[in-house]
Amino acid sequence: MIKVLIVDDSAVVRKILTDELSKYRDIEIAGTAVDPYVARDKIFKLKPDVITLDLEMPRMDGLSFLVKLMKYYPMPVVVLSSLAPKNSENALKALELGAVEVLCKPGSAYSTLNISRNLVNAIRSAASARINFERIQPAAPTTHERESLKNISLNTTNKVIAIGASTGGTKAIEVLLQTMPVTSPGTVIVQHMPEHFTKTFARRLNEISQMEVREAVDEDHVVPGAALIAPGNKHMLLYRSGANYVIRIKDGPPVHYQRPSVDVLFRSVARHAGKNAIGVLLTGMGTDGAKGLLAMNRSGAYTIAQDEASCVVFGMPREAIKIGAVDEVLPLSQVTQGIIKALKKPEIKK
Repeated sequence: MIKVLIVDDSAVVRKILTDELSKYRDIEIAGTAVDPYVARDKIFKLKPDVITLDLEMPRMDGLSFLVKLMKYYPMPVVVLSSLAPKNSENALKALELGAVEVLCKPGSAYSTLNISRNLVNAIRSAASARINFERIQPAAPTTHERESLKNISLNTTNKVIAIGASTGGTKAIEVLLQTMPVTSPGTVIVQHMPEHFTKTFARRLNEISQMEVREAVDEDHVVPGAALIAPGNKHMLLYRSGANYVIRIKDGPPVHYQRPSVDVLFRSVARHAGKNAIGVLLTGMGTDGAKGLLAMNRSGAYTIAQDEASCVVFGMPREAIKIGAVDEVLPLSQVTQGIIKALKKPEIKK
């Protein structure tokens, strides 16, 4: 049983969340709190497994509370935020401070049913997350590796790197892109994240990456030196148009309760890029991406999964490894080198 403490200044939101979460047998509402001061006392008294946290509250805002919580009493936190641009910035900051997931609040553009399902999945992920895991620092490619990549840069037009992640993925993708050289092949990324938040996420990544990073739009071309992030609440697929790879952004039902779905992207990459692709599956709960990575592997792509020790949640990589979809299992700090070594081969995989 997962004990949850709901921290939100809105009585309406507290009631909606309590009513919806109480429908699930593996979740118990340990209590609710109107602000961080009340939450502090209830954390010590009730000892919840997971907290849902609003960011805008009286007396103390959610970010300030999160800083104190992670310093003195680290525990899994799922942040609930509205869709306002300012709130998406704050939500990403919350992830940097140690929150496990970020979701939209009830009353946003999403239905209560979708919020309920996504929140339950997020709470389950949070309950199994490694909160005190060591913050992995990227190992920079060696001078030899950088020179090798420069030497093959003229041949990377036909290559594609496809990356998928969920819980803990915002940090993992940041670590990865920080060391991806500007000469890297065109890169397509699915991170489970709400609508509008992905644009802010892409903008932040662009500030720290050598590659250009932006939220993908329909008909975008996948080109060397650029990484495209799937927009929240939309599926992203790869197509071949003549000599070019092109992105399509589509609606459609969620896959594994996710939109965007890693499986949807990976299957399209398997179909249209085949052996010219590298697939990378990072931290996250559930099975999204496992079968898509298997399709990539069978089409001749080289496939990499993040190892358990460096994952916040090992679910997605574990499922891919279990079904034989993975060529190499690497700690997060070595994934960039794994990609570079695969690219140095005459063919990514025979």
